[in-house]
Amino acid sequence: MNQTDIQNLLDEPACDHNTGAKTGCARSRPGATQGGCAFDGAQIALLPIADAAHIVHGPIGCAGSSWDLRGSSSSGPQLFRMGMTTELSDVDVIMGRGEKKLFHAIRRAVERYQPRAVFVYATCVPAMHGDDIAAVARDASQRWGVSVIPVDCAGFYGSKSLGNRIAGQTVYQYVIGQREPVPVPEGVMPAGIRVHDVNLIGEYNIAGEFWRVAPLFDELGLRILCTLSGDSRFEEVQTMHRAEANMVVCSKAMLNVARALKDDHGTPWFEGSFYGIADTSQALRDFSHLINDPSLLVRTEQLIQREERLAMAALEPWRKRLAGRRALIFSGGVKSWSVVSALQDLGMDVVATGTEKSTEEDRQRIRELMGDSTRMIDDNDQAALMDTCRDMGADILIAGGRYLYAALKSRIAFLDINHERDFGYAGYTGLVELARQLALAVDSPVWQRVRDEPAWLSRPARAAAVPLHQPRRLAEGA
Repeated sequence: MNQTDIQNLLDEPACDHNTGAKTGCARSRPGATQGGCAFDGAQIALLPIADAAHIVHGPIGCAGSSWDLRGSSSSGPQLFRMGMTTELSDVDVIMGRGEKKLFHAIRRAVERYQPRAVFVYATCVPAMHGDDIAAVARDASQRWGVSVIPVDCAGFYGSKSLGNRIAGQTVYQYVIGQREPVPVPEGVMPAGIRVHDVNLIGEYNIAGEFWRVAPLFDELGLRILCTLSGDSRFEEVQTMHRAEANMVVCSKAMLNVARALKDDHGTPWFEGSFYGIADTSQALRDFSHLINDPSLLVRTEQLIQREERLAMAALEPWRKRLAGRRALIFSGGVKSWSVVSALQDLGMDVVATGTEKSTEEDRQRIRELMGDSTRMIDDNDQAALMDTCRDMGADILIAGGRYLYAALKSRIAFLDINHERDFGYAGYTGLVELARQLALAVDSPVWQRVRDEPAWLSRPARAAAVPLHQPRRLAEGA
């Protein structure tokens, strides 16, 4: 990938920042890949394709430091959890054996695991010494009759966000449009109700979140051709071009896929979220409006009214416990504003939110939800973040797992919102789970105990205190 290709990915026409005098995202500066490089972004975007083999072409550290960090769940194949790498050594680089090792790695993956496809991820080392992974992938595909997809995503190209776009461009170039969807069987829906095909782009099924909203789509007659890429199959990705509407779930992660599908196939799309009652209902409405089926519009409103009523009833005891509690969110991208909406549904007060990896569009959504005077935090320094929590009087910090111990040491309640979490918070039922986890974290009796003054420092105890170590007194006359 050359400089022009990278700049074209940064100059995404569908982004609102391509207006006026500003064109494209800023190029990465030294240190910008601290939160994840281009390789990391491309790998986590495609790794949840569950029936494919994923081979990291590079040193062992690239695979060992980043494999399966997203925590996506699969309802079937588990091949994507098998870590595969060419494990390039310094001798391999010196002797020029990179391409040969990659070819044999593909052979072993195909013969041993029979994957539906093989994704090959280029890292910095083979990119610098010139391995042609596209040529290797083409030869291996012809040799074994399996789709081998080269993902040119060397880490030094840029940030994790750029890697997401590289992944999107790769699947659009090599995968999407290669297969037609299976026809809908008769009798699946009642007479007179038509089934419509849709896609979710940037949905990774973290902790099974997609499974919380999938029944809603089934009831409405919206067949999800593909979730790119949570709990997806390679053949599903190939059929994405036949959808009637697309939703970009993870803000800006694969916006180029939605834009390309609209340009080439006329598929309308929108950005949305499944965090919180309001956002989930709005996402379902947006689908029904884009598809423009009168029957679907009516059924969508009926479903929303029923689900909102059930969710509000289930949330009532949790709202009483959480109302007025102050939360600080430190996350980026879509979660920087979508979780704000969810907490507002619970009656909580969001005192600040992190925007380290957020786009200007994300920031604008935050302003719409919290007002222009809201505090946005860009610095990921842990000590400064803990000071901010104390200054803002936050009852709980909602952030990624790397801030867990800093929060606990600072005696601040903590909830993991990142992709390592164990609970899914999407949809109506997901909001109830979020409320439960927040209440359990905030109301834990440990916080009152650790914040109280120790008994041995209280005034009565201090007055009667006796030194534990007194000098031995010699017996009289000794």
